[in-house]
Amino acid sequence: MTTDLEIAAGVQVPATALAREATELIRDTTDELIYHHSRRVYFFGSLQGRGRDLSFDPELLYLGAMFHDVGLNEEFHGSGRRFEVDSAYEAKRFLQAHGVPEDSIRRVWTAIALHTTPGVPEFMEPEVALVTAGVEYDVLGIGYEDLSAEDREAIVALHPRPDFKRRILQAFTDGVRPKPRTTFGNVKADVLEHFVPGFERGGFVRTILDSRWAE
Repeated sequence: MTTDLEIAAGVQVPATALAREATELIRDTTDELIYHHSRRVYFFGSLQGRGRDLSFDPELLYLGAMFHDVGLNEEFHGSGRRFEVDSAYEAKRFLQAHGVPEDSIRRVWTAIALHTTPGVPEFMEPEVALVTAGVEYDVLGIGYEDLSAEDREAIVALHPRPDFKRRILQAFTDGVRPKPRTTFGNVKADVLEHFVPGFERGGFVRTILDSRWAE
């Protein structure tokens, strides 16, 4: 069992068997980088939810946060799907195996699948919006000043982020390099363009102009 504390910055990790099993699964199947990042996404997303006065299900938010990056694992390198979709389906399989209602599964799946699609999740259910908010806070620093320094420090003390910027970019690169076509139209094309020599990103305009249609 994990020895991590279950509360930081006034945010409690859901004390349910489902959340505990998800925690152990993610800790066993991902590295420390992704595990700590995923936990921070939950804490930061929860605080963002409070700040926005959103009513959300903490357990569903936690599950979305914990599974959102498992699709970067090596076992999915040959899937041909976006890593976000692989992550979403892993969460779905886990939740179905535990008899979670379909509407809850849908919300978790959607939260994970859309977490790198800016401009859409914020208008959806709170759990969907807040997984993205937590990711954007931890990875991109969006809304950095929305949370207090004390809350940030409490969460990072519990789940440290040494050399995080370089290491998360490396994880993104390793996770999507084997399936470059899945980056068309999304932010991971930026990652491969920056770190993979010879990568050529697909262009929306060029794709239209080069299609088989005569006009």
